[in-house]
Amino acid sequence: MTTPHSHGAPATLDAEPAVPSWRLLATLGLAGALAGGMIVTVYGMTRPRIEAHRAALVESAIREVLKAPARWDTLYLVDGALTREVAAGTDARRLERAYFGFDDAGAFVGAAVTAGEPGFSDVISLIYGLEPTTGALLGMKVLGHKETPGLGDKIEQPAFTGQFDGLLTPLAGVKGSTGMPNDVQTITGATISSRTVIKIINNATERWQPLLQAYLRGGTE
Repeated sequence: MTTPHSHGAPATLDAEPAVPSWRLLATLGLAGALAGGMIVTVYGMTRPRIEAHRAALVESAIREVLKAPARWDTLYLVDGALTREVAAGTDARRLERAYFGFDDAGAFVGAAVTAGEPGFSDVISLIYGLEPTTGALLGMKVLGHKETPGLGDKIEQPAFTGQFDGLLTPLAGVKGSTGMPNDVQTITGATISSRTVIKIINNATERWQPLLQAYLRGGTE
């Protein structure tokens, strides 16, 4: 005779104690603090290189739009006027500036200024050379943009940028050449981008030309 086996109730597993919410918050807070600290550290380490690279790009662009001047002075816009010196404690990196170029004999050859406005996709930033007295352009170079590849990015090609040398401001965008001294042929398929460049230069010149002229009247080397 087989004796039936009786099965007792399965042993219950002890439930793991719940993790206190304060511990979860503390862990998340610590992780966030560590991540933030790492970001700050990396930024601090790379910032000098980024600024040095940016300065090198601007220096190269100044030489290009002012036709290789022998030297230039950096002037800062302070209280509505240009000056070579800024007050102690002022972060000059936050100030707008212009660059006055000189030839080997010390004669003024032109001023370079940077400017930017929204284009088709994002802000278009550029630098251009200007003869403040006549309003004639000496050259133009696009410094940065995010315009459409194959279309809007043609604003940085020599076929477009080369048009600006010697033109008189204010500029006018045209579809074809009319022989006028202020005409810029816009880019087919990138009319917005090319017209934005024209608008940037016109607006910047309207603002900067009086400032540049006032500084010249005050005397330069």
